[in-house]
Amino acid sequence: MAAAIVVLGTERSGEIMRGSRKRENAGMTSAEPTGRSLAARSVGYFDHDADIGIIGRGATAEAAMEQAAAALFGIVVDIASVRPLKRLEFTFEESDVEFALVTWLNRLLAESRSEGLVPGSFRLGRTGSTWRGECWGEPWRPGLERGVEVKGATLTMLAIEHLGGGWEARCVVDV
Repeated sequence: MAAAIVVLGTERSGEIMRGSRKRENAGMTSAEPTGRSLAARSVGYFDHDADIGIIGRGATAEAAMEQAAAALFGIVVDIASVRPLKRLEFTFEESDVEFALVTWLNRLLAESRSEGLVPGSFRLGRTGSTWRGECWGEPWRPGLERGVEVKGATLTMLAIEHLGGGWEARCVVDV
């Protein structure tokens, strides 16, 4: 199963999505990236009063968490524009899969900031409670449009659930 995301757009999410056009539908405002069909997107956003909620979906919990990372960094930069020039790798211990999502996202933010890297692709695996994360990206360069800075992933609305044929990972990120 390919990783997928449900998009529940709002006025605020339209503001943060660079290169998008807003669409009115029965009083709801959503953003649709120019030139991409709704089904083709692999990241999405949901409304939250103060911050931004991210959702990732995949065939496994790990794949859903990888897509949550893509959603998080999609707030920061157009990840499709990021070249995979440098790889970062790290491990962490966490027995709870939901806490592992927050740890994964916050480690990605910290490691990429420390290395001056803009990540654009992600891989996560685990053996028992040991998780191995990887990301590929490049240093900031002209042509990479900066979006909204994400300070960190939070426990707010944290969930990883098996839904039908796949998994969904979600949480709220502090911007």
